[in-house]
Amino acid sequence: MNKILINDSIMERKKMIDIEDRGYQFGDGIYEVIGVYQGKFFMLDEHLERLERSAREIQLSLPSSISEIKENLMELVQVNNLQEGVIYLQVSRGVAERWHYFPSSDTKPVLVAYTKLEETMREEEDNGATAVLTEDIRWLRCDIKTLNLLPNVLAKQKAVEHKAVEAIFYRGDVVTEASASNVFIVKNNEVLTHPANHYILNGITRRKVLSLCDDLNINLQEKAFTVKDLLEADEVFVTATKLDVVPIIKVDQQTIGTGSPGRTTKKILHAFRASIK
Repeated sequence: MNKILINDSIMERKKMIDIEDRGYQFGDGIYEVIGVYQGKFFMLDEHLERLERSAREIQLSLPSSISEIKENLMELVQVNNLQEGVIYLQVSRGVAERWHYFPSSDTKPVLVAYTKLEETMREEEDNGATAVLTEDIRWLRCDIKTLNLLPNVLAKQKAVEHKAVEAIFYRGDVVTEASASNVFIVKNNEVLTHPANHYILNGITRRKVLSLCDDLNINLQEKAFTVKDLLEADEVFVTATKLDVVPIIKVDQQTIGTGSPGRTTKKILHAFRASIK
């Protein structure tokens, strides 16, 4: 895992950053975390389409074409012989004198990518996990996968301090998503998840689950639901890259459903596992 990608070159891993990189100083950049299963990418094209969209939304020019980035990422996985894990990919607006406005057009964006060993959360998937609730204090463009993650960091730390796997966000009384995953509930055999608007990130695993529900003839609605709905749901689960599909059996000491992973969640989980073989 000692090789990294910088712009269009694969080289030995270095721990360095220019102090005037706008990603470092402003969080002025975007990123993706792409799953690798048995040496194969999971929905790579969808991740790169989202990267391109995020770049467009913050008026950031990617340093290479999507096809070139894809080719370089595939080579990076190969040279590092990654079988199970993720690629972290980040693009900042580049290195420039520190002014809030955009730098001149000759400032080149900086792309960095590296591989990381990471197993799926098999035990939590099989047995369920716990979550905590926390107020969603993030900005109003959560649909863009930017480097500005301090609210997510604080939320995840709250989860860790409560020995939970996730912190579930709410705005007013509406559940949006979690600190690093999307949230689904099941009630009366119907699956609900927040619509893919500016309040949430349209997760790649989330999209796969929508497709799986269609394949499995499971009724699913992209519809907002409340904290009360969450706590009174028959089942709750969260989805994300390499977290995959994790049943949530307790939220803030409130047992969800029977306190065990539910039938619908397990059906979706088994279908997801089959899809990555």
